[in-house]
Amino acid sequence: MAALNQPPLRSRPGTGQKEDRMKLNNLAKAVVLGLAVFVATGAFASNKGSLHVTEAVEVSGQQIPAGDYTIRWEGTGANVELSVMQGKKELAKTTAKEVQLEQAPSYDTAIVNHSSGKASVSEIRFAGKKTALDIGGSDRASMSDSSK
Repeated sequence: MAALNQPPLRSRPGTGQKEDRMKLNNLAKAVVLGLAVFVATGAFASNKGSLHVTEAVEVSGQQIPAGDYTIRWEGTGANVELSVMQGKKELAKTTAKEVQLEQAPSYDTAIVNHSSGKASVSEIRFAGKKTALDIGGSDRASMSDSSK
């Protein structure tokens, strides 16, 4: 009968609320950290595409031998920084301007200008994208359309 004299078992008041607040605090910190990492990586992300050239070409005066390359660029509009990469090695770097195309090409293409006696890339178009990169000015892009 001694068991009848014991007070009923109860949890201590307020302990569940404190644990819930701590869990919510930790969750909020994790979400904020995750968002910060996501935003930071998005801010430094660059666009990239691939390109195959069948002859040695120049990109803003820098000689690029025939082969397969990755084109990386950052920026938009008239302020684009373009890099020609082979693996992790940067072979050429130049400025470019985004140009809108009426139709997205089916494959990656380099518009090569031979008018100076040298093969120089004047525009790069990427498969499935309606945006091309004009290297060296809008008058070259007009000439390259007629040489296709």
